[in-house]
Amino acid sequence: MRIERVTDAADVHRAADLFDSPPQESATRRFLDDPTHHLLLAYDDAARPVGMISGVETTHPDKGTEMLVYELGVAPVARLQGIGTALVDALAVIARQNGCYGMWVSTESDNKAALATYRRAGAMEEMTFTLLSWDLTEDQTTM
Repeated sequence: MRIERVTDAADVHRAADLFDSPPQESATRRFLDDPTHHLLLAYDDAARPVGMISGVETTHPDKGTEMLVYELGVAPVARLQGIGTALVDALAVIARQNGCYGMWVSTESDNKAALATYRRAGAMEEMTFTLLSWDLTEDQTTM
């Protein structure tokens, strides 16, 4: 297995099955063009993409910069081989190199595979929290 940082949209589209939905051209380009956004792909021995991780550096005036693990995906045929953990570890290396003081991720409390992967990669569970979100795609003027 090898892990590489993606800079070409064509590589993203070749790995489309690893994402929740088909990659959007404009969003892909915007993501790849931002130096604080990171997308890594894991390839098997036949050079097929079998895993992906995306991370986003976030900076706040009183905290500094940390890495958000945005999404992790491993092809079903490649699971339980350490690919997810290797991707998390590779993103942590980038975070350290870029001066991030920490790295974090959120996942569903019943997602046993994700929780096991993050724990194997050294993550510590800090506390539960409530996630609130806004749907900005709908017309909200009728509230």
